[in-house]
Amino acid sequence: MSAESGTVGRGEPGTTGLGEPGTVRPGEPGTVRPGEPGTVRPGEPGTVRPGGRTARVRAAVLRAAGDVLAEEGFAHLDLADVARRAEVGKTTVYRRWGSVTGLVADLLSDMAEQSSPRAETGSVLGDLRANAALVRRTLADPRQGALFRAVIAAATCDVRTAEALRRFYDVRVSEWVPCVEEGVARGELPVGTDAAMVVRAVSAPLYYSLLTVGVVPDEGAAERAAEGAFAAAVAGVYVVGE
Repeated sequence: MSAESGTVGRGEPGTTGLGEPGTVRPGEPGTVRPGEPGTVRPGEPGTVRPGGRTARVRAAVLRAAGDVLAEEGFAHLDLADVARRAEVGKTTVYRRWGSVTGLVADLLSDMAEQSSPRAETGSVLGDLRANAALVRRTLADPRQGALFRAVIAAATCDVRTAEALRRFYDVRVSEWVPCVEEGVARGELPVGTDAAMVVRAVSAPLYYSLLTVGVVPDEGAAERAAEGAFAAAVAGVYVVGE
């Protein structure tokens, strides 16, 4: 979502963390999980996902769309150009996705589905460190980091992109919520801890650094983010309710 530096091969797994796009694997259709947050609503462009040629077309188009976003940003995303890059007929792209925002929504949905699963280290801090490391790797990757900056920038001025981005992050946060809930059950964190708030607290400083001052987070920043979120959670900062 390789164009920026050629360091990440298409289809390489493991670069996706909280809100980090998974690479699109040609020929592998996404799966729709009814009722899960973050899935594109039925009837939206690009949501029909049968196998065979249709799946290959979708993979090629989403890969091309990600390339444009990473190389040139949202403002230069054009359905005709994406069709040319993907070697797909323009009418197919226009008929299936309808607009650039429809295409971005489907791209984000696919990225959420392809994202790496959460780690299970046996401790809350260990899991949060794994999450922070995954976020850091994604934001530090030339292609993935550029793609995220483009989508986040677009979300500030486009309602549909913002909605798709929220759904994407809902999926990724939900993936990691059990590590905090299990920590509460083990007695590592106070009862009533809001698990989603803790997970978001891990990635927040890493995104803030990248988006406000342009500093790509390093391993030390990821470690501090995880430890800070854990310390705050232990102190009861994220306890909600009574």
